[in-house]
Amino acid sequence: MGLMADWPDLYLMRHGQTVWNAEGRMQGRLDSPLTPLGVAQARRQAWLVRDLTGMSYYASTAGRARQTAQIVFAGQGVTFDDRLHEIDIGSFSGQLWEELRAAHPAIFRDTGLYWYDRAPGGEHFSGLEVRVRSFLDDLAGPALIVTHGITLRMLRLVAMGLPLERLAEMPVTQGGLHLVSRGRHRMFF
Repeated sequence: MGLMADWPDLYLMRHGQTVWNAEGRMQGRLDSPLTPLGVAQARRQAWLVRDLTGMSYYASTAGRARQTAQIVFAGQGVTFDDRLHEIDIGSFSGQLWEELRAAHPAIFRDTGLYWYDRAPGGEHFSGLEVRVRSFLDDLAGPALIVTHGITLRMLRLVAMGLPLERLAEMPVTQGGLHLVSRGRHRMFF
């Protein structure tokens, strides 16, 4: 596999809002629980996928994705896969966004998401892309997937055959559903 038309339909969801999301704290490979709003967002996603059948269910191994998946998939058989975990941001994990920007102006010199590729000790986009491609290559059919913001963007980028420069253009919402089918993207709320 590897061409955008080769992969099965992807129904992608970002985990619900977490305590650290609300605080502006960067999680990366660390974790925090869903807020009440995050639980409501996961319930909304469960409603959005309620009529979809004949699919496999996947989620990141992170606690926030597991908590979201438990709500969305209501106990159905979920495969937890570490390849769906959020990008590792190294020493920036657990830090407040505003403090990071003030302390590391060179890393945050431009707008967008490119700082993820400069995080000290981080995985960088090349590592995330390898993980995402491996996951997609292993899919045998349509899949419902609970993952994270940057990982969801990378899944879409690869599945749609787009260059890395387009990563920051891809909107991601908590509580929504992203469908990638035959190289095209649609969002549902």
